[in-house]
Formats: sequence, structure tokens, C-alpha cells
Amino acid sequence: MPLDPAISQMMKYMGQRPALNEHTLRHIRGLSEAGSRLLGQHAKPEPVGRVVDITIPAADGYKIPARCYYPEADMDVYPVLIYYHGGGFVLGSVQSHDHIARLFCKLARCAVVSVDYRLAPEHPFPAAVDDAYTSLLLVHRQASEHQWDPERIAIGGDSAGGNLAAVASILAASQQGPAIRYQLLYYPVTDMGGDYPSKQSAEHSPLLSTDDMAFFSRCYIGEQADPDDPRLSPIRYGHLEQLPPALVITAEYDPLRDEGEAFAERLKEAGVPTEAARYDGMIHGFITFPQLLPQGMQAIEQGANALVQAFRMDE
Repeated sequence: MPLDPAISQMMKYMGQRPALNEHTLRHIRGLSEAGSRLLGQHAKPEPVGRVVDITIPAADGYKIPARCYYPEADMDVYPVLIYYHGGGFVLGSVQSHDHIARLFCKLARCAVVSVDYRLAPEHPFPAAVDDAYTSLLLVHRQASEHQWDPERIAIGGDSAGGNLAAVASILAASQQGPAIRYQLLYYPVTDMGGDYPSKQSAEHSPLLSTDDMAFFSRCYIGEQADPDDPRLSPIRYGHLEQLPPALVITAEYDPLRDEGEAFAERLKEAGVPTEAARYDGMIHGFITFPQLLPQGMQAIEQGANALVQAFRMDE
């Protein structure tokens, strides 16, 4: 179907975004933060029970910031979603995705741990992967201290964060780590070395162009990393049957569409219960604008409903 008319209106509201490779990283991050503030002015934050900021110690002594959200319902322990924000491994923060974390907390009636993993190029691959997996280990190990249920842990993210969620699931499976109840993946990066039609047709795609992807890739992996490494390309993992059930949501006008859908298909072929949903007329990043795009809210609600069902298993 054609690009949804609401996209054009939204882009007009936000203003023209310059090419990333034409500006300094500091300027790019400033523009990204300004966009988040603009979105915040348009949206009223969803109320939740409480919000607590914590730090997660990494192996090298770094303290990973994380923000924990709890629903208004009073429970002894809460099922928990660990969420990794998008931004090409270069942009984004717990603040830029605060509204998304709040929505999942309220709609799925679960705790949400939003992880502020280290960003490239200051911290290239595998720093973000290490932070993602370290966060998962801490949530499982310290569950009783934070009222999290160690038996009901889900993991999710959008774009680069979807990649980190899938990779953390792989590390948990391959290293006998915590059991993960569910993967919630929004237009994830799944194949760093793959060549897909959706990439070729998205040279000037709104919010994520082929030039943008090349910029993010240079910042994150440079020239040395192997794109066949499952920590970069989860679709290349040789034992996908070990992974937890998943919901993979893609957008029609997104260069990452085909690799996300290919990953969902590979999971299905491996026998993993997997639901795939493409939102026609939508672009990369559309769940970031639930107040402007009804489909963004619909996709978040679909993910929240999937979490509710996953957390109810075995009850």
C-alpha cells in the first residue's frame, strides 16, 4: 500500500532531518535529543506505579544506567521486560524511550527494566552486547531484591535494541544463562552482512536511509568485525531452535523489513513459536510515535498483549 499520509504529516511536524554523515556526532545527538523533547511536548507521559533508576555493574568496572518501571498494581513480584532502545547503536537513551517503557509497563502489567547500554563509536562492538547480557544476568540474579520474578523474564527492543534482545537470547541459550520467556522484537537488525531487497529500495527512506545504515555500521562495527558473528547477526546463529518464542514486527517502508521477516521465518523453521506482523504503510521507527501514528500504538498494544499471554504460561 502507499506510504501512510500520516507519515508525511509527522515528518512535516518534526522538520527535515539532515543526512547523518554530513554532521558531527555531537550535532547528530543534539538533533536526536531535540526530537525526543519535541515528542515529549506532544505527549503526556503515561502514569505508572513508580520509577527507580539503578546502575548495573559491568565486568570492566563500568556502571550501566538502567531505569526500572513498576505498574500501579500491587504485587509481591512482577514479571519483567528487559528493554533495549533503538538508535543504530549510536543514538537513543532510556529517556528517549521513556514513553515506550511506560506503555509496556501499563499495558502488559509488568515491570520494565530499560537499559542505557554503551553507545558507539566511543564504545564499539561488543560493548553494547556485553551490557545487554550483563543486564539480563543481573535481573535474574537480583530478582528478589527488586520484586522481579526470575521465572518470568521477557526481553525486547526496537531496531538496534531488537538486535541486542535477540543476541542476549542467543547468549543465554549458548551459555546456559537465564531462561527467557519471550522475545519482543520491533524491526530488528538481524543480518549485518545480508543484502535484501528492502535495503536496496530504501535509499531515501524516512528516518532510516541506506546512508544512515552505513553510518551506524561504521560507528558500531568498523571494518574489523565479522558480520557472520551471531552477536552481530543473530540470523546466523546455528541453533535457533534454542531460542524463546518471539513476536517480530516490521514496517513496509523500512530497509530492515526483509531481514526482520527472514529472521522470523528462520525461527519458525527451527520450531520456535513465532508471530510475524508487518505494518503496511509504516516506516522504520514508527512505534516511537504512538501519539502521532495510530499504528504505532497498535503495534505496542500487540506486543503488550503477547507479553501478557507469555507471562501467563504455566500458571
